[in-house]
Amino acid sequence: MKIHREGYPILAFSGAFLVVVNLLLLFWLPHGGWQGFQLPAGLLSLLFFGLILQFFRVPRRPLALRKDHVLSPADGKIVAIEEVYEPEYFRDQRLKVSIFLSVFDVHVNLNPVSGKVRYFKYHPGKYLVAFHPKSSERNERTTLVIRADNGQEILLRQIAGFLARRIVWYVARGMWVTQGQEFGFIKFGSRVDVLLPLGTEVLVALGDRTVGGKTRLARLEGQD
Repeated sequence: MKIHREGYPILAFSGAFLVVVNLLLLFWLPHGGWQGFQLPAGLLSLLFFGLILQFFRVPRRPLALRKDHVLSPADGKIVAIEEVYEPEYFRDQRLKVSIFLSVFDVHVNLNPVSGKVRYFKYHPGKYLVAFHPKSSERNERTTLVIRADNGQEILLRQIAGFLARRIVWYVARGMWVTQGQEFGFIKFGSRVDVLLPLGTEVLVALGDRTVGGKTRLARLEGQD
């Protein structure tokens, strides 16, 4: 396991802040009622730092790359599988699979297919809880469309949640991307939507847990 580069500034700031707080408790308030608080404060500081550290973890795991499948772009839980109208790019009906990422999930986002980035746009917005039905329309988010090798286009949305206050992406329109390659990161709880052509065979069910780069969300048509 390694720590994601997006976590370095936050971990450095948090670590320095917690050290300063604990030093103040240790040297400036050595006597009286505060003295008994020093050990619990130190333990709470370690726990808090550990929670932040685990959020930015990136497990070393083998990927299950398959060009005939759409792989999960993130670790999380399937919270929606439904037909929706997509107004931004396709302007028609699509099959949406939504993955909710809690603060305890790995938050690296991976390309579900290989292909060319046909469209990308960042949308500023609100910070509703990520599982809110309107979060995909109102929250801060990105929209990414990849044209797979078989010509089908897959749309992805990174959606910020109540705690997530920054979406990071590493792609741009016109780029060629590889299945399983990292395309972004969302800090703290969030959601990723995958929009597929109608009629696509979905291989997951509501409530299933997904593993980024390993879980097969759907089967692509027209692949060998």
